[in-house]
Amino acid sequence: MGNNQEWNRRLFLTTMGGAGAALMLNPLLSWASVDRDPRIEAIVAKTFGIDTHNHIDVPLIKSELPGPKVDLANELKKSGLSAICMTFAVDYQKLVNPGDAYERFLNGLTAMDEILKANNMKRSLNFNDLQLAKNAKKPTVIQSVEGGHFLEGKIERLQIAYDRGLRHLGLLHDNDASVPLGDIFTKTPQWGGLTSFGIEVIKECERLGILVDLSHCDDNTVNGALKVAKKPVLVSHTGLNTRLGQNEFMSKMMMPRLINKEQAKIVADNGGVIGVWTHLADSPTEFANNIKAMVDVVGIDHVCIGTDTKLTPSYRSPSDQGHKPEGDKKPKEQQGENFGQPKKENDQRNQKGPEANKKQGGSTTNEAWGDLKQGFYYTVVESLLKTGFTEDEIGKIGGGNYCRIFDAATKKS
Repeated sequence: MGNNQEWNRRLFLTTMGGAGAALMLNPLLSWASVDRDPRIEAIVAKTFGIDTHNHIDVPLIKSELPGPKVDLANELKKSGLSAICMTFAVDYQKLVNPGDAYERFLNGLTAMDEILKANNMKRSLNFNDLQLAKNAKKPTVIQSVEGGHFLEGKIERLQIAYDRGLRHLGLLHDNDASVPLGDIFTKTPQWGGLTSFGIEVIKECERLGILVDLSHCDDNTVNGALKVAKKPVLVSHTGLNTRLGQNEFMSKMMMPRLINKEQAKIVADNGGVIGVWTHLADSPTEFANNIKAMVDVVGIDHVCIGTDTKLTPSYRSPSDQGHKPEGDKKPKEQQGENFGQPKKENDQRNQKGPEANKKQGGSTTNEAWGDLKQGFYYTVVESLLKTGFTEDEIGKIGGGNYCRIFDAATKKS
C-alpha cells in the first residue's frame, strides 16, 4: 500500500493540489460558467472527474453502422467530467450462434470509433493520455466492455481488443458467456467461482495492460480473482447493501447487485477500488451520503464514481419497431432488437411515472436527478463538499483513485 500512498501524494501535488490557486493563475482551466460557485469550479477544473461505468449506446448490427450522431463531447463538457469509461454489452439479446458475441463486439467498437471521430475525441490508453487530455481541457474516454462474451474461449482475442483500444474489461455481465469465466451475482452459482478460463483472462489482461472490472461477479468469483490478480482491480458500479434508498421496488431489485461491508473490505484490502452508482439515491445529497458510507467502510483511497447511466441518448434498433434493417437476413432473435435499450432497472423505474423520475436517479447522466441546474460532476462536487469532504478527498473519489489503479493496470508487466 506504500506505493499507492506515494502515487496519491505525487498525483495531488502535480495534478490536483491547490485547486483554488491554480484557477486564479489560469481562469481558463474551467469549463464552467462564471455564475457557478468558484470553489466548485476550482475543484472540477483541477481534479479528474471520471465516471468509471457509463453506457454509450451504439448499434451492434453491421447493417446499422455507424448509427446516429451523438453529441458526446458537449455532454461531457456539460457534465464537468474529465472522462468516462465508455462501455457497452453484447448480451442483452440471446447469443445464439458461435461468433455472434465477437461480431457484435467488433461492430460496437466500430460504431464507437465513428462517435469519437465525429466528436474530435480520442481514447485514453494510459494515465499519461488522461493527464494530457485534462491539461488541454479536452474530454476523453477509456474504452470498456461489460462482459467477456466476445472472447468465446479464444484468449488471443484480448490482443485484438487491446489493439482496438480496449483498456477496461468487465469480466462478467448479466448473461452467461459461451465459455464461462465465473459466477454472476444475479444467478445461481454454477462454477464455484472463477473458472480456469477466467483465470487465464485475468492473467492476460495484466500482461497486456487492461484493467479488470469485477462488477457482476459473485463473492466467490471476486475472491478467486483477487488471489490471481497481481494488480489492483475495480468493482465499478455497486453500493453498500445497507443503503437501500426509499424506493422499495428498486431496493428489492438492486439488492443482489449490492456489496456487503465485509466483501467491500476484502476488495479494498487487496488495493482495489469500488464505484458507487446513482441508483437508489433520490437526490445528490443521498448519493453523497452513499459515497460517505462506502468511504467509512473501506477508506478514502478505495472509492470512486461509477454511475451505470448513459451520457448520451438510448439507441433503438430499427428492428425493434418491426422494421428489419436493409440487407439483414438474420432471424429476429439474432438482430439484437433491444440493443441500446435502457437497462432493465431503468425500464422498470420509468414505468413509475414522471414524478418518480424527477427524484430517483435516472438513466441519463446529466439528468441523474430531477431539476439539476448544473452538470453531473458539478452537482456531485457540491454535494460532497456539503457532506464534509475536503477538496483533496473529492479529488480521490472523483477520479484520483481510479487513475491510480488504471495507471497500474495499463503499465505492462
